[in-house]
Amino acid sequence: MKFTFVTLFQNIVEGYFEDSILKRAIEKNILYVEYLNPRDFSSSKHNKVDDTSVGGGAGMVMNPQPLFDALDELKAKDEDVHLVFLTPVAKPFRQNDAKRLAKKTHIAFVSGRYEGIDERVIEKYADEVFSIGDYILTGGELASLVICDAVSRNIEGVLGNRDSLSIESFENELLEAPSFSKPQNYENYCVPSEYLKGNHSKIRSLKLVLSECKTKFFRPEQLLKHRTRKSYEK
Repeated sequence: MKFTFVTLFQNIVEGYFEDSILKRAIEKNILYVEYLNPRDFSSSKHNKVDDTSVGGGAGMVMNPQPLFDALDELKAKDEDVHLVFLTPVAKPFRQNDAKRLAKKTHIAFVSGRYEGIDERVIEKYADEVFSIGDYILTGGELASLVICDAVSRNIEGVLGNRDSLSIESFENELLEAPSFSKPQNYENYCVPSEYLKGNHSKIRSLKLVLSECKTKFFRPEQLLKHRTRKSYEK
């Protein structure tokens, strides 16, 4: 998998790949990461990439010329590149999107800054547009990294134990059951006794109950979706 980050601030993104799982994936040549700076394509005298908003309004908007030229070059090098734009005014990114995108060979994340990207860029180039939540960030780089991380861990070979994917939150609409480590008793906070008895069937049943309880408390709409699917399957 190749990831391209189209960003004005490469140094914000680079550090995320210098440790842990994604670093190892890059060293194993499972992942490849590159960067493209729209400022390098600016035709203005001072390499400007933004301008005032047409129709008024506070702040500056990333203007189309540098992004048009940068993305044209990117697509000329790889016509199959999948262009993803990050903006709060888009559909929410979900685990199913991460699994689906993991089957691509090249994804480019286009990160906005200032008051956003000229809509004409999105209309012409976007294959998909995602939001990671109902809040505003300073730029799209963090959102790009969130999606990149979520996609990467679904790529064969990135995780040390592939089986861990099957028990995570949202794999069956439910939030993941609580996890515990040793010691069994720490300052009188104990691991549930059923976890200690070695009966894996009962442990699975308890984890399902705890998973449903956690989902009911934090994400009741997910529990309803889970129960609806189970009812339909019957």
